[in-house]
Amino acid sequence: MILLSDSGSTKTEWCLVNENTGTLETCQTSGINPYYQDGQTIYRILQKEFSLVLQAPVSIYFYGAGCGSDKARGIVRSALKDYFNASSLVIESDLMAAARSLCQRKAGIACIMGTGSNSCYFNGEAIVQHVPALGYILGDEGSGADIGRRLIADILKKQLPPAVSDIFFKTYSYTPDQIQEHVYKNPFPNRFLAQFTTFIADNIQEYSLRNLVKTSFNKFFIRNIRQYHHARELPINFTGSIAWYFGEILQESADDNGFHVGTITRSPMQGLIKFHAVPAFNA
Repeated sequence: MILLSDSGSTKTEWCLVNENTGTLETCQTSGINPYYQDGQTIYRILQKEFSLVLQAPVSIYFYGAGCGSDKARGIVRSALKDYFNASSLVIESDLMAAARSLCQRKAGIACIMGTGSNSCYFNGEAIVQHVPALGYILGDEGSGADIGRRLIADILKKQLPPAVSDIFFKTYSYTPDQIQEHVYKNPFPNRFLAQFTTFIADNIQEYSLRNLVKTSFNKFFIRNIRQYHHARELPINFTGSIAWYFGEILQESADDNGFHVGTITRSPMQGLIKFHAVPAFNA
C-alpha cells in the first residue's frame, strides 16, 4: 500500500492507495510545515486528525511545504516514523510534488499558487532551477497570503473604494487592531491573510479587487517566471487553490507578460498518483 501526502501551510491531503485492489481512501488534516512546527506538534496533529486505518505497513511519500532542507525533512521524518508503521518513508518538498504532478517525467515549469507560492524549472528528473519563494513577507507573489496582505493593507490605509471597505467590515467582525494582532502576534499569519481571498472571489466584479489580484499575478511572472531560461518556450503549469479559482485572471496576466499557461489543477494529488505509477489508476 502507498500513502501519498501533499501538505501546505493550511491543510494536508492524504491518499491511501491499495495497488492491488485499486481502492483509494482520503482524509485531510491541518497543514504540516516544519518551518513553523516542531516534531511534537506534527505528531499531535496526526494523533488528533488523521482518520485513515492502516492495516499493514505502507510506503509513505510525504510532500510538504517547508521541507526543502535536510533539517526540516528531519523534523517531519521523526514525527512520521513515530506515528506510522512504514516500510519506507520518502520526504520531498511541496515544489517537487508540483513538478512531478504537473510535468510527470517531462521537462517543464511548475508553480504552486495556494496559501504560498513557488516555482521551478524541472528537467523531468530533478529541479534544476529555482527562484526562492522567500515567504509571504519577502516574496510569495501571487499567493493567497500575498493577495490577502495587499487587500488588508489597502483597506486599512483607505486605498480601496469606501463601498468595498464597508462590505469587508460587514463580512468580517475584525477591528483594525485585531487584524494587526493576528498578523504580528498570532501563529500562522500567512493562513490568516490567505483566508481573505474568499472575500475577493465573492466580490471579484469590483474592478479594484480584480486589479489587486492581477497586480499580484503580474509580480509573480515578473519576479519569478521571467528568470527561467525556458519560460518563453514552455507552458507554465500551476497547482493550488489560488491558481484554480482565479484562473481567468491568471491567464490574462500570463498573456500580458508573454507567457503561455499550460495545466492548472486545484491539487497535485491526482498527478502524484499517476507519477507513482499506481497500476489501477493508470490503466
